[in-house]
Amino acid sequence: MAKKADTASIPKGRLSRLGQLSSLAGRVAGNMFANGVTEIAKGNRPRIKDLLLTPGNAIKVADKLAKMRGAAMKVGQMLSMDAGDMLPAELTELLARLRSDAKSMPEKDLISLLESQWGEDWQKKFNQFPLQPIAAASIGQVHEVVTLNLERLAVKIQYPGIKQSINSDVDNVATLIKMTGLLPKGLDLKPLLAEAKKQLHDEADYALEGRYLEQYAALIEHDDAFEMPVFNKEFSSETILAMSFVDGIPIEQLRNAPQETRDQVMSDLMRLFFKELFDFQLVQTDPNFANYQYNQDTKTIVLLDFGATRSYTSAMAENYRLLMQGGSHHDKAKIRQAILDIGLIRPDLPEKVQQNITDLAYIACEPLYKESPYDFANSDLSLRLQQQGMQLGLEKEYVHTPVANAIFLHRKLGGLFLLAIKLKAKVDMQSLFAPYNK
Repeated sequence: MAKKADTASIPKGRLSRLGQLSSLAGRVAGNMFANGVTEIAKGNRPRIKDLLLTPGNAIKVADKLAKMRGAAMKVGQMLSMDAGDMLPAELTELLARLRSDAKSMPEKDLISLLESQWGEDWQKKFNQFPLQPIAAASIGQVHEVVTLNLERLAVKIQYPGIKQSINSDVDNVATLIKMTGLLPKGLDLKPLLAEAKKQLHDEADYALEGRYLEQYAALIEHDDAFEMPVFNKEFSSETILAMSFVDGIPIEQLRNAPQETRDQVMSDLMRLFFKELFDFQLVQTDPNFANYQYNQDTKTIVLLDFGATRSYTSAMAENYRLLMQGGSHHDKAKIRQAILDIGLIRPDLPEKVQQNITDLAYIACEPLYKESPYDFANSDLSLRLQQQGMQLGLEKEYVHTPVANAIFLHRKLGGLFLLAIKLKAKVDMQSLFAPYNK
């Protein structure tokens, strides 16, 4: 039985939501002042960041944004993943709290929303429609329902007012983050925030996600390693996405499965990543583990949630192929040219900075040139990349935000690396990349 989700009404309107964040900032500042007075009374000289990042303040921030949901919650998630290698550990830790589930809608709000979409007799369209969701996230919540013809559906319902709040929420949360004083000087968040708005508008368009769902399903139709839900047009709209319900367990539960199973699952996911980029040029970029499940009966990987799907040009895909090829052949000159063409560096950056970024890209290619199969669990690759990235972010000469498509692609690949570590998988990355290493 699903755990009953916490519920909370969603504040609507720009001023109302701004007021929510302003009151949050006030309470956090009040806590800082009180804690500061206490520390001074003890004869200590507290640092601002120590006062800001107390457990109590972190909980207040996470709880408030979880209640507001929408972009207010999602932008914190995106920043914690996208800029995590450049932000201080304290701020990354605070933002990472936003990756937990949001609160769901009160039942009266849900019923009102469904009546506006399907009419007052909407319940007559279903055999079962539990008002309690099986999952609640930043933009919508999911219900497992049964239609009159006994078809099981997963119905994702968007929270009211989310689309209208995206732009102001992103700006308001950015202001709140800047108030912390923890952002490195010179770090330009504007391009990232602009892309966050665009991405969130796309994710809030369930009709668009439905089209991606159908497009992606057609691309992997003959790949027996995967299965996907089937889009249901009858009950779908711009704010409701209905699809067939696919059984599966969370992918992380495979950490206790036989080594062979774990290796096969990660090999299939890495193989799919290469196909997404080099063959389809259509990538599902959300790194959340919840987007993968495992069907124990069919031994297949279930792919979910295509709101963050992005198209890539053949030129960009080719540049990434050349980057990886350069890494596999220890050719740093080829890597450097590829990352220049991708937009990860600019020609006017200092030579030292360009070299450091080239070295970082070479390190990231390690699974392609180290002994295969690559043992993700016993590698410190993730830690080395994080340390190198943080060091790079501290260099005053490096004031550069890469193109958005690169950032989202790196999120996806980073998520796969973390999943491979979690499952303690060993993957023959060289063989998987071999078809493209020509």
